[in-house]
Parts: sequence; structure tokens; C-alpha cells
Amino acid sequence: MGAGAMGSIFGATTSEAGHETVLLDVDRGLVEKLNADGVRIVARDGGERRVAVKATTEASSVGAVDIVVFCVKCYHTASAAAAALELVGPETVVVSLQNGWGNGEVLAAHYRAEQLVVGVTYNSGTVLELGKVGHLGVGPTLVGPYQGEAAEGAERVAAMLSESGLAAEVAIPVRPEIWRKLIVNAAALPAAALINATAVEMVEHDGLRALVDETAREAVRVAQALGYEIEEDERAEYIRGLLERAGATRGSMVQDIAAGRRTEIEVINGAVVRAGDELGVPVPVNRALVALVAGWESVRGLV
Repeated sequence: MGAGAMGSIFGATTSEAGHETVLLDVDRGLVEKLNADGVRIVARDGGERRVAVKATTEASSVGAVDIVVFCVKCYHTASAAAAALELVGPETVVVSLQNGWGNGEVLAAHYRAEQLVVGVTYNSGTVLELGKVGHLGVGPTLVGPYQGEAAEGAERVAAMLSESGLAAEVAIPVRPEIWRKLIVNAAALPAAALINATAVEMVEHDGLRALVDETAREAVRVAQALGYEIEEDERAEYIRGLLERAGATRGSMVQDIAAGRRTEIEVINGAVVRAGDELGVPVPVNRALVALVAGWESVRGLV
């Protein structure tokens, strides 16, 4: 569900591995382009490959499937879930690999909780042009059951991705892993988006590096108050290293603001602020970043 950067990367890669894969998207022009020319994927080293895929705008043309993977922006989750109803049968595994906190709850309003799998991916991508995406970062994907500890659905998803050459594993419980990724996004994305900075620029400047660090530490303290065993120093060091390795790439929120699009600030730093308020954990840096990015969206009439 969603043929943007990550949907196209996952869809093309599973298709290459022999899994019967369909990309579903509301953009008719994109669907026509994909059906005609396939997905063009550019690796970080500049290598490019073209992968034939099936694409459609109509779930009814596909019918019930084994696995549905949601790769849409958080604010499209509800409409995408409604559009995907005809894809989901009694045995279908419904997966969210989206950014932020709360997508599983939105999907649980449309599907049975026991068929939901949620998780995070450390792959990253960007849309370069219609039907062409950059697979700029390669990393693991972690999935687990939305409810309980029954791992069958998550194991099916991890097996599909692993068979396709994408590192994947089951994590139970999975929510701490979602918070670990949420902390990364909260620290790495909004400040960079506001100044149109590359990843490495956020750690080359002392003030920006300190801002990234404190944003992460606030979010870790919230996660700890929620009961998740996440270490401040580990996350801060991980984020600094990640930004250094990412070099001149720009994160998803940087791309959103540069293109004048709505961001996912409310399910990233906004989630930190809401949980912090509920638990009595001060989060002034995250609150300021939400105000700035949400204010930018409001001024431009995006929300």
C-alpha cells in the first residue's frame, strides 16, 4: 500500500525474489508509469536497476492476499486502510512499517488486532522522479505482533523480506523497537528539515549536534517512563554515527518541507510530547520542534 520510495523499494525487491507482488497507489499517473516501465531503483553507489512490477489503483482488481504492507504517510493510514479492505481476508497479515507512533492503532480500527504486525525499517529511500527511487540507506527491518506474543504473522513477514535479500527479524515485544526508531527520527529529522540540512551537517556544527543530542535524550526519558529499556547514551551515540554515515543524504521530513508537503511531525516528535505530558516528563526541545514544524504547515495551509 503506497508506491512511494519505500513501497517501491520493498515491492520491487520482493517481486525480484519471485514473490507475486502488487503495488497499490492512488496516483493513476504513477501506476501507469510503473506498469509500463517498472520501478527504477538507484543504489547509494549510483548503480541502477529496473524491476518489472504490477501496479493498480483498485484493490478490487487484486482480491485477498497473503500480506499487505502499509508504506503510506501516517496521515493517509486511515484512508489507505479503508481502500485496502478487499485485500484483507481472514488469513491476511496486515503490516505497518511506517514512521512514527500510532499507525497500528489506526489499522486496528479497520482490521482484527490479531492479524496486525507492526515494526520499523532502517532502510531509507527517496523519490527521484516518477517511477524512479533512490535506495540510499540499507538496514534491518524489525517486526512483531501488534497484540500479544503470537509470532506467526511476524515470522511470515520476516521470512518474505529475508528471502528477498532484505535483512529482517522478529522482535517481541516490538514496541521498544518502534520507540528506538522514533527517537532516531525525532532527533534527526525536524531540525534538519527546518534548515534544509543534510544528515552529516547536523553533526558537523556544535550547536546542531547538541540540539540533536538533547532531542534524543528527552525522547529516551519518555520511553523509559513508558517502561522501555532504552539507554540515553546508546541512542545518542547511535544517532550521531548514523548521521555521519548518511553523509549528504536528506531525511524524509527534509524532503517533505523542501517540496512543500505536509510532514509526519505529529506522530514523531508530537508522540514524544503527548506521552511526556501524560507521564510528567519535560520535553521542551521536542515541544519547540513540533511548534515550529506544525506552525510551518499551518502557515502554508497544509493542515
